[in-house]
Formats: sequence, C-alpha cells, structure tokens
Amino acid sequence: MSLRLALKVDVDTDRGTREGVPDMVADLKEIGAPACFLFSLGPDQTGRAITRVLRPGFFKKVSRTSVVSIYGVRTLLNGTLLPAPHIGRRNADTMRAVRDAGFEVGIHCYNHYRWQDYVQTMAIEEIRAEFVAARAEFVRIFGGEAPTAGAAGWQSNARSREVYDEANLLYASDTRGASPFFPRVDGKVFKTLEIPSTLPTFDELMGRPEYPDEKIAAHYLSLLREDRVNVLTIHAEIEGMGRRGLFRELLAACRQRGVEFIRLDDYAKQLLANRAAIPVGDQVMAEIDGRSGVVAVQAG
Repeated sequence: MSLRLALKVDVDTDRGTREGVPDMVADLKEIGAPACFLFSLGPDQTGRAITRVLRPGFFKKVSRTSVVSIYGVRTLLNGTLLPAPHIGRRNADTMRAVRDAGFEVGIHCYNHYRWQDYVQTMAIEEIRAEFVAARAEFVRIFGGEAPTAGAAGWQSNARSREVYDEANLLYASDTRGASPFFPRVDGKVFKTLEIPSTLPTFDELMGRPEYPDEKIAAHYLSLLREDRVNVLTIHAEIEGMGRRGLFRELLAACRQRGVEFIRLDDYAKQLLANRAAIPVGDQVMAEIDGRSGVVAVQAG
C-alpha cells in the first residue's frame, strides 16, 4: 500500500489570508498536491487571545514557537489596540482564487477568537448565530454553501455538532484522532462525518529540542502509516509564512518518498458511499502533547 496524506489548511487571520495563503497555494501547486483551505470569515480579533495566558502550557508554547515573529505585531494587536479587520470583506478575491486554482474551500469559523475561546460556554443559539454568519459570508464570497468545516482550535461539542448537522455538510474535521467516524457526544450520535487530523501540527513540534528543524520532515515521514489516510493540519500563518521553508522541505520529502496526496472531499465521498461501515466513536475533550488547553479528540 502507498502512503496517503491529506492536507487541511486552517487560515486564522487577515494577514495569513492575504500573505500566507497565496504562497501556500503556489507551493502546493508546484508539486501537484491538493489541500482543503478552511477560512476564518469574520473579524480578526487575534489580539484578544491574550486571555489564553491563564491556560496551562501557554507561556511554554509561546516561547517555543516565536509567536510574535510568526504572526507579526500588527496581527497580535487586532481587536485590541487596533481595529479588527474583517477578513472576508478584505480578502474575498484571494479566497476565490484558491477555489479557482482547484483547491477545496470551507469554513474554519466566523470569529476565530470567539469560537476558540468561548464555544464551550456558548448556548446553542449563540453557536448557531456564529456559524450561520460564517455560512452567509461563505455564500457571499463563493456563491454557494460550504461543503465542510473545521473548528477553530479543535473546539467542538454537542451543540456545535448539532449546528453542523443543520448545515448538511459533506464532512467536518474538528478533532484529533486516528480514523473517520460519526461523533457521539454526551450520548448523542451526530450525522456529519468526522475526519480527524491524525498527525501533530508544526507548532506542536517547533522549538522542542527533540525536533530540531532539520529533523522535522523526517519525523513526519516516520509518522505516516500505510493502513490509513494520514491527515495533517497546517496553518497559513506558520507553514505559509513564518516556516514556509520548512514546509517546502516537508513537501519535497513527501514527493521523494512517493507519498500520494489525496483530496479530503474525495475521501469523504468514498467513505459515505458505504455509510453503514463508518463506525460511531465518542468525542471527548482532552490534552494533547505540545498544545495548551484541551481539544476535541476521538476517544480510544
């Protein structure tokens, strides 16, 4: 069996959309690799995420990943000392260019800060309003409903899953796990297929002594498994900007190894052709190595 890899691109910020996305599109097209770009579509309030300083492990991660050098001072002030730019209104042409280049597009969120930091405490009406706003902006930009979504910060719960089901998505990618499943949360099974990210992200490895830059590409290759579709979440602000050179090294290493890049929507359609064979799995919140706070994970 060949090694298969699907790429999911989370686009968190105005700058990441404007600068990181076009460079990432160019790098992916250079080797003929597909990817699914998930866009933040509303105001960029990245600066307000400073409230995360109270989370265990936050300072350790900041010191490892050089947040200021990657995101830039301007982005880290958005929504606080500087006005929050509206990502969708400012970058619609850039987003449409991604679709026109043949890549998948979908929803990451409306307001990244609000979803990542507050979705666990929001009532379903608030979550629905947030996602409906994202859907409306997606329709305005692309002319049709989004086929997929992946939650900001892997923050998901039964209420957000219900809102996803209402949107009739082809699939979602909200969790960290091992294989596709229908999520069961608080005892309820939801109908939207979940395709979890199976690999660690760059920012979970960067700056750790056991993963120096020159060994990261080889480490990723060592993690790829032949018995499943491997799914890697990448970020426009990291792999498309601050660590673009390292991302290009990874792409080159994958091409040299003969890794087959696949589209997530094609994979989802293949799975859903035999819907009865897709297992139900519990979705829980848990810590994962290299990331502060808790995220949605596939139990077991």
